[in-house]
Amino acid sequence: MPEGDTVWNTARVLHRALAGARLTGSDFRVPRLATTDLTGWTVRESASRGKHLLLRLAAPDEAPWTLHSHLRMDGAWRAYAPGERWSGRPAHLIRVVLRSPGAVAVGYHLHELALVPTGEEDALVGHLGPDLLGPDWDAAEATRRLAAHPEQTIGEALLDQRNLAGVGNLYKCEVLFLRGVSPWTPVGAVPDLPGLVALAQRLLAANRGRWTQSTTGSLHRGQTSYVYGRRAQPCRRCGAAVSKEELGERVTYWCAVCQPERSGTPPPG
Repeated sequence: MPEGDTVWNTARVLHRALAGARLTGSDFRVPRLATTDLTGWTVRESASRGKHLLLRLAAPDEAPWTLHSHLRMDGAWRAYAPGERWSGRPAHLIRVVLRSPGAVAVGYHLHELALVPTGEEDALVGHLGPDLLGPDWDAAEATRRLAAHPEQTIGEALLDQRNLAGVGNLYKCEVLFLRGVSPWTPVGAVPDLPGLVALAQRLLAANRGRWTQSTTGSLHRGQTSYVYGRRAQPCRRCGAAVSKEELGERVTYWCAVCQPERSGTPPPG
């Protein structure tokens, strides 16, 4: 599941493979960029912003450009050695290929693929809240943004990237379980919003640099989560069956015993 830590890891893979290299070829398989040729462009760096990937380039005249992509639920980048077989996904899902003397980067099922002047990146990511894994992470600002909508459910608020960037469905479910908060609790009724935000940041940071996402501390199959993906299995705390239901447009996992619903009139925003 591409969440903030997965995108951070992906950015590092692309940076190691391409940073400093001059591209020897490119192949875009999306209509709006089909005629774009990045041959001769230099890759300056690869960075992430929440769930967005920003591959920053320099054109031959040194003008800075950014290749932006979003992984959503099913996108991925893979880096291969020249001549290596591309085994990441079926070929019909390839959206872009970038070639350099030392590596080939292949983007599968990418979304929102766009090439823009680097100075215009804000048009694509400026709406995002503080990045949980970014150098400018601001817990107080993330808490303020969440608290600005006291009647929204905390489950939906955590997924709103305008509040804080990087939390996906897995971390939403796990953070709320660990804090004992029902996903249906209004934001204004969450007892310790700063503590919840701090925990979200710690969990993502703990998984930075590895591909197996774990919130339990275990990397063994079937032991990496408390509630996520464990419908009808016993809660690791109380033994009750883990529940699964839709909240907004996403599936939510939670323990009804460990995460009792809180209600009441939220304080004025």
